[in-house]
Amino acid sequence: MNVTLEPISTADEPVLHRLMQFYVYDFSELTGHDVADDGTFFSGELEATLRPEHSRHAFLLRVAGRLAGFVILDERSRVTGDPSVMDVAEFFVMRKYRRKGVGAAAAVQAFDSFPRKWEVRQTANNTAATSFWRKVIARYTGGRFDEVVLDDERWRGPMQSFDATFIRK
Repeated sequence: MNVTLEPISTADEPVLHRLMQFYVYDFSELTGHDVADDGTFFSGELEATLRPEHSRHAFLLRVAGRLAGFVILDERSRVTGDPSVMDVAEFFVMRKYRRKGVGAAAAVQAFDSFPRKWEVRQTANNTAATSFWRKVIARYTGGRFDEVVLDDERWRGPMQSFDATFIRK
């Protein structure tokens, strides 16, 4: 399966906005968010996602050239603010492509693209995501990662951390 991460340009912003609706819809099962009267979900301020001064990297996820989701990475820890850490801010694989190795392939491409320290967080009640990330990170690092469960104003849920600079391909 040909899985690629394609950097998002400002011309791709409408595509990201539409994909974000699917992402927020999927999360509504966990968060309890309702759809607005206009039939859309509030998806936050995506404009900042595409501004390079915010040290974010946004990618469209494609399978054999077809849209399959998106990946948004931050060059800073959400937990500590450390700018040397890459944080998986948002990671979305459309349902059609789940459980087929697409998410794992996209995660590995992201990790390989930024050989540095990483943090990957999941909300406390998103057990499917936690299981996915544990498996992917364990495979990628050969089991050399740490996991903590946070429960404070910084984050509520599991977080895996590892150093991709030590990964030998």
